[in-house]
Amino acid sequence: MLNKNTSSRPQPGPNLERKLNLFDSAMIMMGIVIGSGIFLTTGIMARSIPSPGLILLAWLVGGLLTLAGALTYGELGAALPEAGGQYVYLREAFGSLVAFLFGWVLFLVYMTGGIAALALAFSEYIGSFFPLLSPQQVIFSLNEGHFLHYSLSSGQLLGVGLIIFLTLVNFRGLIFGKTLQNFLTVIKIGVVIGLIILGISLGKGQTFSLNWHPAQLSFTQLLSGFGVAIIAVSWAFDGWNNVNFVAGEIKNPGRTLPLALILGTIGVTLLYLLVNIFYFYALPLPETIGVVRIAEKAVSNLFGASAGSLISALILISIFGAINGSILAGARVYYAMALDGLFFHRAASVHRRFRTPSFALFIQAGWASFLVLIGQFEQVLTYTMFIAIIFWVAAAAAVFRLRKIKPELPRPYKTWGYPFVPALFILASLGLILNTLIQRPIEAGAGLLLTATGLPIYFYWKKRVNP
Repeated sequence: MLNKNTSSRPQPGPNLERKLNLFDSAMIMMGIVIGSGIFLTTGIMARSIPSPGLILLAWLVGGLLTLAGALTYGELGAALPEAGGQYVYLREAFGSLVAFLFGWVLFLVYMTGGIAALALAFSEYIGSFFPLLSPQQVIFSLNEGHFLHYSLSSGQLLGVGLIIFLTLVNFRGLIFGKTLQNFLTVIKIGVVIGLIILGISLGKGQTFSLNWHPAQLSFTQLLSGFGVAIIAVSWAFDGWNNVNFVAGEIKNPGRTLPLALILGTIGVTLLYLLVNIFYFYALPLPETIGVVRIAEKAVSNLFGASAGSLISALILISIFGAINGSILAGARVYYAMALDGLFFHRAASVHRRFRTPSFALFIQAGWASFLVLIGQFEQVLTYTMFIAIIFWVAAAAAVFRLRKIKPELPRPYKTWGYPFVPALFILASLGLILNTLIQRPIEAGAGLLLTATGLPIYFYWKKRVNP
């Protein structure tokens, strides 16, 4: 039996307020997506598909698949414009257990771990300007026996401080959080476009061949490599659906949310394609293969070695904005879970003065800070990307199920190209899942086990709600 839409019932005390317009929503979406991935991924992709043409095609395919997801999620967000986004869709379509497991993974590792990873990446890059603040600057070390090894760096402390600072910004009110997000997103998009225009107008780069068929690779190798590249692209697009988490605070969500998803996805895809054209204009293909910090190398090659620090500064701004957006969006999922009695009760509270889910924000900050301090979670985070894609499939399938079981839901926007667009998104995502099961069965199994740890927690909270 499906749960009632409990989060739509009147709640005692203050509620969240709808203060996000189309621009705000699009900036949240783009600001979360454009983190560090676009500045680090292309060189890794070049190892699997050493062809500018195939790499550009992979980014285009990734953008089109994300657009298919955005068109699909647009209907869900317009029909169920509540805080929590995907959690709500899964609950209404498949019941509270599936929804809870999504929220559990989100809180345990996926969102909080992403925030922690971004915070550590921020300290890594700021360390190039101020070495005393880098993760390599160890300030405490403990080594006891064979099993107890721990070190604490100034970079970790900086990461924790950054998470606390941005949490306080978002605690003080949605206006503060969205204003900072808008500013940071506009700055990083503007700087990237400026670099591309300046670099190409100087004319110091080179023409490059698309070269669709690298001679050294067979068709089977290219097909496999293209699949690996698409997974890397999916990582760079990750977070595109997080704006749905704040649907309960978007004005006129039936129109605004679908438009923000669609315009944001198109904008990010175009920007990613332009950045990659810039890379291949600045660097010969052999000099891109395996290069992690490809953006710095491309800028240094065009503008001189000293210009590489400009990219480090840009990545700092980009990461800062991605953390802020993730903190703003993530807390709304735990708030929605708490309204259903499936998370700490206090997480359902809204601050009387600031109208923000204060306890949800602080518990998210506390756990993300803990992950920063232990510093050994990056591999676990890769497991959860596999699980995240499974939940993407489930949410897209919710469009079909909700049309069947809840035809009365208001749908001010319906998925363009239904049923083919959501079916395409589901099939493509299933392909990524299958590829991960074949290529990385241990990691996939670990992700499933991690998700399963939520089962006893779910039944414990469920028993408290219905003793």
